[in-house]
Amino acid sequence: MAAEVQRESNLRSFLKAISWRVIATVTTILIAWLVYGDIGPALAIGGIEFFAKFFVYYFHERLWQIVPRGAISKAVSGS
Repeated sequence: MAAEVQRESNLRSFLKAISWRVIATVTTILIAWLVYGDIGPALAIGGIEFFAKFFVYYFHERLWQIVPRGAISKAVSGS
């Protein structure tokens, strides 16, 4: 008997996107601050990056929900 696979809810994907974006944006701000030596441009870069990559990540997660679980393994193994 095959085990039932649960898909992530929209809310879970949304919350994961937020938590990851906070971590990644802080990292981007710190790197930009080190490169430019000025917090102003670093915050501007971080602000733009947060929203742009938030939406990219969310839609990436939702697209993966369309791919049936095990489909890639079957395609790779040829069965």
